[in-house]
Amino acid sequence: MTQTIAPRVRTLVLLLLAAACALLAGAGPASAHAALTGSDPRQGAVVDKAPAQVSLTFSESVSMDDDSLRVLDPKGTRVDDGSPSGTGGTTYSVKLHAGLPDGTYTVTYQVVSADSHPVAGAYTFSVGAPSETSVSVSAQAAGGGFVGGLYGVGRYVSYAAFVVLVGGAAFVLACWPRGSGVRAVQRLVVSGWLALTAATLLLLLLRGSYTGSGKLADVFDLSLLGEVLQTKSGAALVSRLLLLAAAALFIAVLFGAYDKREDEERRDLTFGLAVGGSVVAAGLAATWAMSEHASVGLQAGLAMPVDVVHLIAVATWLGGLTALLVALYRAPAQTPVPAFAVRRFSRIAFGSVVALVVTGAYQSWRQLGSWTAFTDTRYGQLLLVKIGLVAVLVGVAYFSRRWTAQLAEAVPSLAGQREREHVAASGGRKNDEAKVTRKTGGTEKPEATGQTGVAEKTKAAAKTGVTEKTGVSEKTEAAGKAGAAGKTGAAGKAGAAGKTKAPGKASGTGKGSGGSQRAAQLARQRAAVDAARQKRQRDADPHRFGLRRSVLAEAGVAVVLLVVTTVLTQTEPGRTEEDAKAAGAASAASAAPTTGAVTLDMPFDTGGQNGKGVVRVELDPAQVGANDLHLYVERPDGTAFDIPEVKLALTQKAKDIGPLPVAPDHITTGHWSASGVQIPMAGDWEVAVTVRTSDIDQVTLTKNAQIG
Repeated sequence: MTQTIAPRVRTLVLLLLAAACALLAGAGPASAHAALTGSDPRQGAVVDKAPAQVSLTFSESVSMDDDSLRVLDPKGTRVDDGSPSGTGGTTYSVKLHAGLPDGTYTVTYQVVSADSHPVAGAYTFSVGAPSETSVSVSAQAAGGGFVGGLYGVGRYVSYAAFVVLVGGAAFVLACWPRGSGVRAVQRLVVSGWLALTAATLLLLLLRGSYTGSGKLADVFDLSLLGEVLQTKSGAALVSRLLLLAAAALFIAVLFGAYDKREDEERRDLTFGLAVGGSVVAAGLAATWAMSEHASVGLQAGLAMPVDVVHLIAVATWLGGLTALLVALYRAPAQTPVPAFAVRRFSRIAFGSVVALVVTGAYQSWRQLGSWTAFTDTRYGQLLLVKIGLVAVLVGVAYFSRRWTAQLAEAVPSLAGQREREHVAASGGRKNDEAKVTRKTGGTEKPEATGQTGVAEKTKAAAKTGVTEKTGVSEKTEAAGKAGAAGKTGAAGKAGAAGKTKAPGKASGTGKGSGGSQRAAQLARQRAAVDAARQKRQRDADPHRFGLRRSVLAEAGVAVVLLVVTTVLTQTEPGRTEEDAKAAGAASAASAAPTTGAVTLDMPFDTGGQNGKGVVRVELDPAQVGANDLHLYVERPDGTAFDIPEVKLALTQKAKDIGPLPVAPDHITTGHWSASGVQIPMAGDWEVAVTVRTSDIDQVTLTKNAQIG
């Protein structure tokens, strides 16, 4: 039976690992959890004058440094003053250099959101008219590269290790106290502690480079590590390490003093370990709740304790399931998992599922915000996958409960059978011993009839396939043929006349140490045979076999569920994603009038009297077809004045169209207008205005405008 189980186990484990790796491979860098909801100037806007500053507004508070917000001119040169200033943690601005020329400018940003995830992006705006730029505005990936990959692995390992550590310890304390002495369970819990400690140290070292440059060399920068320790995420990781030190003491007591206590003393110690372990587990869960999704957004004060309960419920269920699986497959035959332990875990798992449903429903409402977010956002789609996996896991757990009930009914009969076998085996051994020796005067002597004890032991060893090599093995056969007159020592010259050797030397080898070694060897063989028989009986039990298969299936689904849950923690919440989409749509709508009604300011200086001023050209709606044109002439102090002549022409050099002349009519002082100005196609048009202030003073001004 065991030979057929092992290949199935290996196959299922390989399939589970393949599924987990597929999900891990599909998970890219951490998505932005703070979305850009507004900017000034807006994305794609064309402004007449260079703004004094650039402002960005995010959906949640973010942290910045001097290089987090940069503005680059068309050649890629930085034109901001650095040191962004913030208002309320969600809006930051940076001042620009004065007198910036016309052209397309690129705004880049890389910040850290309040839930610890890096956010990066870029967009462009133009002054005067769009132009070519050497700066790439492709979507920038935050937290990517080799460092980002290592950081992602650390996150997966830390979640899995927390589940194994907390769930395994809870399974021993609450369900199977005698499991504290099972080496396989001990190794499982200790491995969880080691993995969580190593992953936490890795995350702490990688944090600075992960949210910054992304370079591997920065991992060992102590100054950068000092900056990380001052952040919320750094404080959470350090707190986790301190709590892991307390968890190490808990594990030492659980698998040390607790295992060696008697049942009554163990019950007294259980309460103290349960209280201490619960405090440590809640503290470890809080290090995630205080630094990730639950710490920002709606009702953060309520969301953090709810998240702690959610994490502990996940660990109790899935971690306990892992411990049960290990115990079912790796526990010694002498200490199989009892039915009452499985029943207790079943009840605890049911309570954990109830807690998961309640806390998960609240978290879903908080992170999604609407029903459409289930299908329209990546977070909602992953959440649907998680809900489906939980439903499958509960369905498989139902079959495990059925096997548990059947196992509990079969336990009494199985226990009676083992007791009868034990009594029969004990009686058989006593009869054999009575045939081998008898007591005369308080001293054990070999039987004078039949074969000697040495011969009987030789035959027993032959039956078990053991080849004995003694110092004087050549004489063993002679001892067997001696009969009543035979020689009892392997070297032996003591006949039936009554010469007896010391008890230690009557073992058939002539030496006490050799007999002791052979007796120990035979004892080990008998123990191995008994263990093998018990294991065959255990594996032959159809109820226990069915339970092992169902629990293995549960564990497989749990692996995939844990991977999806970890991906969810790195995905932008649906509520934030929808807010960003709405902000983008609003920005596009508000930008439409800017691109639809172009305003161009062109200062002029003809050199003569009244030769200085500003010409403002307004083209509405700046689309293909008929447009209204207004032209205003003002002095440097802003007062309107008339000039002898003003002319205007439109040219699209890329398509070799124009110049198309426009003759505006004089409306009032400093105001000219023309209606029905036809623009044949969309594109970048050059607007040329000729200003004549006297008979000989004249100048032509040009500026580009995006039409259509």
